Amino acid sequence: MKQAKMNRTTRSNLITYLMVIAFFVIFQILIATGNVSSLLKGQLVPICAYVVMAISLNLVVGVSGELSLGHAGFMSAGAFSGIVAAGYLQTMMESETLVLLIAMIIGGIVAAAAGVIVGVPILRLSGDYLAIVTLAFGQIIKSIVENLYVGYDANGLQFSMVKNTLELGEGGKMLITGPMGANGMATISTFTMGFVLIMVCLFVIFNLVNSKSGRAIMALRDNKIAAQSVGISSSKYKLLAFVVSAAMAGMAGVLFALNFTTVVASKFDFNTSILILVFVVLGGLGNMRGSIIAAALLTVLPELLRSFADYRMLVYAIFLILMMLATNNPKLKGFLQSISAKIKGAVGKGGEANG
Repeated sequence: MKQAKMNRTTRSNLITYLMVIAFFVIFQILIATGNVSSLLKGQLVPICAYVVMAISLNLVVGVSGELSLGHAGFMSAGAFSGIVAAGYLQTMMESETLVLLIAMIIGGIVAAAAGVIVGVPILRLSGDYLAIVTLAFGQIIKSIVENLYVGYDANGLQFSMVKNTLELGEGGKMLITGPMGANGMATISTFTMGFVLIMVCLFVIFNLVNSKSGRAIMALRDNKIAAQSVGISSSKYKLLAFVVSAAMAGMAGVLFALNFTTVVASKFDFNTSILILVFVVLGGLGNMRGSIIAAALLTVLPELLRSFADYRMLVYAIFLILMMLATNNPKLKGFLQSISAKIKGAVGKGGEANG
């Protein structure tokens, strides 16, 4: 039975990998043959970034069982640190791919460091309290970036806060200009790098979830008192999931930011955190494949249906309320579970009949 369960898990993970690979190959063929519109082509990199954001948040919300509303803060921290790194490295390197790769690594490290700084004190909280504090963290990061000025010249990188006191020498360039954000950047993000990032993040998450640490994280989610009674450290394993999730969000932020010539801090506000949470809830808690599908669909649909774009946040809010009511109403939850059991039973009988 244990071996069969392991095989099912491996098979499910393999299907997810193959789904992402198939998506990438199909769109590469469509792009090569000129069968993709410029609108959809421009959405491919943001889709990859949002997919990584969704699966990384699912690690915290679905696997760890903690509600975080500050995921856009980690995305912002990674994005603007990656912008600074890429802007400075482009003066020394010709390979845009290498610059993007290094910038993503730096963005992931900065976001992970922010995850440690924030996670150590706040992961003692849970439920609504944790959600409120993570929400505040996202707003703090946004406020810091809006008051940050970064530039470089022959003397290297220079920083200032609140007011632009930088005196750049000849050939110097501003990278971040406070409320105006980052302007005039080279768009070096690619669909291929987005695909690679998704595959790497899936590999990390699947291996973490199926490891000893992953089982400890899920044990804490299911019954914290029982898990602690057998020696599982709540702070250690929750922080592990939180930091890994933050690092992935940081790398996704770099991929997203370097796809545009202009990026402002308001792009990573509370609405973005809610949007990522909707991807996770719609795809299913703990279901990485569902998060990928939800993120891809809900990223591209508002662009294809512009009339829906104006009302999407309202629709998402209503959807979240309905999901909360459904999961917290015992009668409705039991009814949905009975329907799910019947569907699974019918599918199982159909498979036996075909066999």
